[in-house]
Amino acid sequence: MSLTLFFDFTVDKANNTINIKREFAGNRALVWDCYTKSEILDQWWMPHPWKSRTKSMDFREGGRWHYAAVGPNGEEHWSITSYVKIEPQKMFIANDGFGDANGNINPKMPQSKWTMNFSDRGKNTLVHGIMQFPDLAQLEQTIAMGFKEGLTMAMENLDAMLAKK
Repeated sequence: MSLTLFFDFTVDKANNTINIKREFAGNRALVWDCYTKSEILDQWWMPHPWKSRTKSMDFREGGRWHYAAVGPNGEEHWSITSYVKIEPQKMFIANDGFGDANGNINPKMPQSKWTMNFSDRGKNTLVHGIMQFPDLAQLEQTIAMGFKEGLTMAMENLDAMLAKK
């Protein structure tokens, strides 16, 4: 069975944003859990052959998700997501940045504010993410690092996981 799921990735350099709209074949409660529970995020968040490994997650306003992208040779790249606002199964806003194993943000790497919106699209769920960068240089650095390609692969991992549910 082949599903065609909506996907739009738009870079807006004038406003230092990336807009990502992606449809998933699952109900909103399930897709919400896939984005907000570390034990599920770790199953899909990184592009193959990379894996996500959560060190800690406290999904609440003021809480954080501290995780590593673990490469096929064991290399680690750490990130910290700090949750600012949460409306369960509707949206969350978080600040995201690269960091270290101790949870410190690396100011030399890109940082962004994510606004993630979840809505019904028939039997499916539409996730609309807006990434806002402090400046154009950080947006361009993120794109140059292969963000679109990596995120697309990770979302395909989520598709495969949802197909098994």
